[in-house]
Amino acid sequence: MKTVALVQTQAENAGAQEVARQLAEGFKTRGWRIRQIFLFRRTEAFDADEDVVYCASQRPSSPLAVLKMLAALFRELRRETPDVVITLQHYGNVIAVPIAKMTGAPLVIANQLSPAELIAAPLRVADRLMGMAGLYDHIVVNSAATEAAYKTYPRRYSSRITRIDHGFFDKSAPVAKAQARRELGLPEGCVLLGCAARLHPLKQLDLAIRVLTENKSQHLALAGQGADRERLEALAQSLDVADRVHFLGELSTAQIGLFLAALDCFVFPSATETFGLAPVEAAQAGVPVVANDLEVLRDVLAVDGEPCALFVDARDTAAFATAARRILEDHTLNAALAARGRRLADRFPLDAMIDEYLRLMEPREA
Repeated sequence: MKTVALVQTQAENAGAQEVARQLAEGFKTRGWRIRQIFLFRRTEAFDADEDVVYCASQRPSSPLAVLKMLAALFRELRRETPDVVITLQHYGNVIAVPIAKMTGAPLVIANQLSPAELIAAPLRVADRLMGMAGLYDHIVVNSAATEAAYKTYPRRYSSRITRIDHGFFDKSAPVAKAQARRELGLPEGCVLLGCAARLHPLKQLDLAIRVLTENKSQHLALAGQGADRERLEALAQSLDVADRVHFLGELSTAQIGLFLAALDCFVFPSATETFGLAPVEAAQAGVPVVANDLEVLRDVLAVDGEPCALFVDARDTAAFATAARRILEDHTLNAALAARGRRLADRFPLDAMIDEYLRLMEPREA
């Protein structure tokens, strides 16, 4: 049985980790042995998975701890001798690929899942040099916008690029809205906006909170964890809307289905994305979506050239709030967007994503 190792930075429930979960499940059903390797454990999200290995129990906080983490990764890859190593996220690429090559991995596939704004300049330089030097056998990008960005790189890098759009799990849940809210401890009898995202400044969740200053009867539920929570809580207090903002913390994959069932509208003010998996999942589940007006979101949140969401400059609080009201009050619009959204699973089939990866994973001719 062939082995594939999926290596990325931190274990938590977020977009890149969801992609790894999708790949692992898909490869396993195709007969591959799976090892999911995380550089460090951030939350308990993957603790129950027997195929998971943590190189460090927490984020390393000293040079010695970093060296121990890297040594653990080297030992794990040398012991497992995987036939294919797939790395995800910028740190996963820059850190894990050289170590995979040192341990003799015959095929290495890097993934560009992080927006450039999240990648420090030294890492971008290292990534470009590694790609040009041939350390990446293949480089996967996940959308037309990401492909266009990386195609501007030198040919020795860009010639290795393959675009594989994300597939995704169906997160819709056959649960009544009232029941979903009760199970998650969310208020009933109100209009509930929501977003599932890491609490990070580039997700711009502060802009979603500001909507509540315009839409006085609406509440907002935020599913996710991250270092920005304290700032967001302070903002809600300063705007006098704290009683209408509900922080749920990290939710499991199953709980995300409940979360979507509980919402009246999914809002996504993120400043930058390479795909935008969360709003795609929401739209496919039939939840009305209002998203920041990004080129990549206009691309992925569409079927046959027709939008599955409303797009707005999220920095314009009045416009953002108006869109959140309109999408709920205009029932014809709501129904049209929902119908298109449910077709996103046909546009981004999970099996097609797995098949495309498997083609890259075929042995190369000598």
